[in-house]
Amino acid sequence: MTIAIWLTVVSICLLGAMSPGPSLAVVLKQTISGGRRNGIIAAVTHGLGIGLYALLCISGIAFLITNTPWLFKALQWAGAAYLVWIGIKGLRAKAGASAPLEAQATTGSAARDGFLVVFLNPKVAVFFIALFSQVIGSETSWIEKLAYAATAMFIDMGWYLVVAWGFSNQRWLGHLQEHVVWMERLFGIILIALALRILTGGFAG
Repeated sequence: MTIAIWLTVVSICLLGAMSPGPSLAVVLKQTISGGRRNGIIAAVTHGLGIGLYALLCISGIAFLITNTPWLFKALQWAGAAYLVWIGIKGLRAKAGASAPLEAQATTGSAARDGFLVVFLNPKVAVFFIALFSQVIGSETSWIEKLAYAATAMFIDMGWYLVVAWGFSNQRWLGHLQEHVVWMERLFGIILIALALRILTGGFAG
């Protein structure tokens, strides 16, 4: 693995992480509704999900997923259904709830949403197969393969940690949380729209 090839992987993974899609919507939702802690948890578990898919790609399982139509479709539909479920929960948010925000948006839900939004999106496997097929060959050692997977994981995790940290700035997070019900409803609409977009041929991450 040369520095030039590694930097190519870094740049592609960074662009993939920064592209808007359901992952960004979920991390933002968790950050605004649950604060910095929930945003960070969602970012970390999202990164772990990316790392898992990268490892699956290296081991060949991701290739099996993308070349087994029923399995690919099953994951795709499950992912879309999960986004719709999160979206409906957001649309059903009620004003004047007495429970504190931290109790409404639990750390468990942040960890679950951060991971499942990746795990139930088989297009992540397509992304990694397309990427790694260009840089991994028969001569590539397992240490190098693991380094590529770790690179993808930490870049994704790092980007969403920046998102969670930035949007949880206390100077304006309080203002956003004053309108959290409307924010929840907005993210609900966005997530349902993204679910439809995924099913009609959209986002990788």
